[in-house]
Amino acid sequence: MGLYGAIDLHSNNSVLVVLDERDQVLYEKRLPNDLGRVLEGLLPYREQLVGVVVESTFNWYWLVDGLMAAGYRVHLANTTAIQQYKGLKYTDDAHDARWLAKMLRLGILPEGYIYPKEARAVRDLLRRRAQLVRQRTTNLLSMTNQFARLTGCGVSVRRLKQLSKAQIDEWVSDPNVASALRANLAVIRVLDREIERLEGEILRQAKIAAQFSPLLSIPGVGEILALTIMLETGDVGRFAKVGQFSSYARCVDSKRISNGKKKGEGNVKCGNPYLAWAFGEAAAFAVRFNPRIKRFFERKRSKASAPLAYKAVAHKLARAAYHVMRERVPYEERRAFG
Repeated sequence: MGLYGAIDLHSNNSVLVVLDERDQVLYEKRLPNDLGRVLEGLLPYREQLVGVVVESTFNWYWLVDGLMAAGYRVHLANTTAIQQYKGLKYTDDAHDARWLAKMLRLGILPEGYIYPKEARAVRDLLRRRAQLVRQRTTNLLSMTNQFARLTGCGVSVRRLKQLSKAQIDEWVSDPNVASALRANLAVIRVLDREIERLEGEILRQAKIAAQFSPLLSIPGVGEILALTIMLETGDVGRFAKVGQFSSYARCVDSKRISNGKKKGEGNVKCGNPYLAWAFGEAAAFAVRFNPRIKRFFERKRSKASAPLAYKAVAHKLARAAYHVMRERVPYEERRAFG
C-alpha cells in the first residue's frame, strides 16, 4: 500500500502529514524548520512513500534539497494553481497539508519546476543584479524628477552620473534638496560598482550553453539578457508548446472570456517576472535599433498604447527565443516578424 507525504511550509515551522490510500492520517505534526526533525518524522514510512509534496514558498530550497539528498521523491506544489473546495467552513495548516497529499494520490497535483541545485546560485546572483539595477533606476528617476520640478527641464542620465558635489550645489540653492540629490548620487555610484562586479562574476561562471548560444542572434539580446533567458528558462523541454513558454514569460494577456465578452482577468502575476523583464528589455532595444521591428512596433502603436505595443514586440521575441532554444537554430527575423 502506497503512502503519501506532504509538508505545509512556513517561515519557521512546517506541518508534516502522511496519508494512506484511503486518506487516513498516519502521521501529522507541526515541526520546526529543521531538516533532521523532518527526516525523523518521515523515517518510519520511508519504504512505502510514493512521494512527498512540498509547498512552493519563498524558502523551499533547504527542504527540497535535503529531502532529495535523502532519497525521497519530491514534488514541488505550484501554489498559484491549487484551489481548495470553497464550501469548506474551516481550514488550517493541517487541512492544507492533507489536501496536498490527497492531490498527489489522485494525480491532480499542479507541480512547479525544481530548478537544478548546481545552477541555482548563479541564477540567483543574476536576479540580485537585476534587483540592484532596479534600485539604481529608482534613484535616477528620483533625481530627474527633482531637477524637472526645480528647473522645468529634463537632464540626461549620463549628465546626472557625471555631476560633482560642487555642481549640485551650484544648480540647487536649497541645501536640503542638494543634500537629497547628493545622497541619490552616492547610492547610484555604489550600485554602479556592485552591478559591474556582479556582471563580471556571472560572466566568468556562467557560459552560454550550446543550446542557448543562438539567443545572442535575437535583436536586443546581449550577454546578460541571454544568460537571464537561459538560466530562468532552465530545461526548455518542459514547455511542450510555444504558447506555454510565452505565457510563462508573462507575454500573454490574462483574460476570462465568455460569449465573446471579457468577464475578468486571471492571475496576471502567474509566470516568471525575470523572463518578463528580460524580454521587455530586449523589446526596448530592438525597437530602437532594428528597422523591421520598429515598423512592427509603430503599426501596433497606431492601434494601442505604447506599453501594449512594446508587449507585442516582447511576445514576438519570446516566441522566437523558444524556437531558437528548442530547435537550436539562429534567429530568423522573417519567421518572427514576417
